[in-house]
Amino acid sequence: MAMMPKRVKYRKSQRGWRGGIATRGCEVSFGEYGIQCLENAWIKNTQVEAARVSVMRTTQGGGKLYIRIFTDKPVTKKPAETRMGKGKGMPDHWVCAVKRGTMLMELEGIPMELARETFGVAAHKLPFRTRFVARR
Repeated sequence: MAMMPKRVKYRKSQRGWRGGIATRGCEVSFGEYGIQCLENAWIKNTQVEAARVSVMRTTQGGGKLYIRIFTDKPVTKKPAETRMGKGKGMPDHWVCAVKRGTMLMELEGIPMELARETFGVAAHKLPFRTRFVARR
């Protein structure tokens, strides 16, 4: 299940700026427990999918998982052994630019110990530091 838009207005985008702290989407809103990003980074659609699969395997289908991010930014790449110039490369994969404090995933319907263990397994699939958060 690749996380990518069905249609986009522009096929290619600029890299943008990765700094700052998230002001929206930083609290547990849908589930009881969440995993929060502690660094600014890009996360690929394959990494989100790997984390999702690890969560579903650890919980054995119990509980409900909410994925709070979506990979909507195309990243381009030029073919190997190609000279510089002649335009921008073709879209290669999709990423989501996450800021520090962004809630990545949420779980509900399972005990706290299992949720902590589950998000610990999922954190190994992600390219940045994370922390476990419970609803207040």
